[in-house]
This record gives sequence, structure tokens and C-alpha cells, in this order.
Amino acid sequence: MDISVVIPLYNEEESLPELYAWIKRVMEENDFSYEIIFVDDGSTDDSWRVIKELHSRADNVKAIKFKRNYGKSPALQCAFQKVQGDVVITMDADLQDSPDEIPHLFRMIKNDGYDLVSGWKKKRYDAMLSKNLPSKLFNATARRVSKIKLHDFNCGLKSYRKAVVKNIELYNDMHRYIPVLAKEAGFTKIGERVVQHQARKYGQSKFGMSRFVNGYLDLLTLWFLNKFGKKPMHIFGLWGSVMFFIGLLAIIAVGAIKLYDMHHGNPYRLVTDSPYFFISLTMMIMGTMLFLAGFVGELVSRNSSDRNHYRIEQEF
Repeated sequence: MDISVVIPLYNEEESLPELYAWIKRVMEENDFSYEIIFVDDGSTDDSWRVIKELHSRADNVKAIKFKRNYGKSPALQCAFQKVQGDVVITMDADLQDSPDEIPHLFRMIKNDGYDLVSGWKKKRYDAMLSKNLPSKLFNATARRVSKIKLHDFNCGLKSYRKAVVKNIELYNDMHRYIPVLAKEAGFTKIGERVVQHQARKYGQSKFGMSRFVNGYLDLLTLWFLNKFGKKPMHIFGLWGSVMFFIGLLAIIAVGAIKLYDMHHGNPYRLVTDSPYFFISLTMMIMGTMLFLAGFVGELVSRNSSDRNHYRIEQEF
């Protein structure tokens, strides 16, 4: 099979028939063998009824229905486990992603050798202040942290080599960082293509401003896990030890100053009267706690079921 098209959706009953017809036309014009996997993320409208009608007319229409709304990442993760096509295309169900881009995205994977190609909606029809400007700031931060030169990490229109989606795991809202996850999994040939952005035709956007705040937190989590996930002692133990020894040296200095004043008959006060004593003691306690956190993290990592799970490309 050439292509698997994965479409996560939530309350998009009006757009589904038009989207399916558009995809079908593009596939037939290019003589692609394909499947379409709809993932109904707990819709409360008639989206599931529409999907069942489409399935009754075409065997290559497949679907997954969640009992409640879990989010886009779980929807993509479940679909990725079922895809069969050599190239996987993901797109949103709101008709803002154009299926006419599919042949170009397919060829960039099959002919140009890319592992992942992300769409770039260079010209957008979103409100400048509410979506466009925050999106630019978010993508600039993601580029700097990940070192992946993409302009639009969050674009739903992407194409993947099948091996990529089979070797990454999505959870929470990590769909924004699929290129980062792919890079960490060893798929480093990541490209970009300017794609057409359609104005929303039906319904309203399901995403609010909170996604940008959550996006930054997820980016920080992803960076930390990739860098220290399997070696937590390298950060907690290091900084815990640094804080402990700085606090210890400071307490020794406080005591030494008192002994010096006593020896030379200078006025002195109790060690516990000095604020530096309590600051030093606090640093020693925090350093000990950080060190123990790293130690516990190492125990958890050592007992993890995938601690020796490595992605092997070839062997003889």
C-alpha cells in the first residue's frame, strides 16, 4: 500500500464528506493505493455516523472511536499502530489542510529520501494576535531548543516514512513535537514544504491560547527527558553535590570566623545568630534532597522495562 492518511477529529461532521471526496479524487488522479483512518476523539455530534456511512461505501475507510475526548496525541498514537502504507500522511479534518498537497509530500518521502516532511503554512488565515503571532514565537523557541530548522512544528499536515511512526510514542500533547521525537529516534532527515492554508469552512477552532503555554511546558519536559531521562543522577546528583559542598564550606567559614575572633579577643556572637549559618544549612539540606532525588531516579530507571531498548537499524 502506498499511503495511509490519518485524520484525527472532534466534532467535524459537516466537513467529513467533503474531505473524503477530496482525498479520494487526489488519490485516484495519482493512482495511489491508500487507506484513510479516521480517529473520532469522543465527538458529541454526528461525526461517527458520517464515518460509518463512508466506511459502508469504501473498504479502505477505517476508523477508531474513543469513548471520550483524549486529545490529538492519543488519537495519532492509536492510528499509527494500525497504519499499513509505506508513507503516512496526517492532516486535520477541518478542511484547512489541502489534500492536493499529498502527492508532493509523498514524493518527498519516496523519491527524495526524507524521513519526515512537515508542512509550513507560510500564509495563514488566522487572527494575527490570537494565533499567528503566538505561533511564530512558539516555533522560534522550538527551533532554538531542538536545533531542527522548521517554521511550523504544529502544522497538522505532515508526511512520514512508516518506520518513523512505528518507532515513536506519542502521549499528552507531544504531537507538537513529532519532529523532535523522530530526531531522537534516529530519523534525522527532516524536511519542510510550504503548503496551502485554507480558511475554516465549518464550525469553530477547538484550540485556545492555553495550547501555547502547555506547548512550552511540554517542550521543557521533552528536552529534559531526552537529555537526562535515563541518567537522572547526572543532573540531580551533580547539582545536589554542588549545593551541599557550597553549604558545607560556608558553615565551616562561619565557624572559622567565630574561632578567629575568640582567639584574638574580638567581639563575637553565636553561630546560630548569623543568618549565613541558616542559609548554608538550607543549601546543605536542598543539596541532599536533590542528590536523593537523583538516586531514586536512577533506581526507577534501572528497573524500567525499556532500559535496554535500543533501535537497531541493521544487523547480520
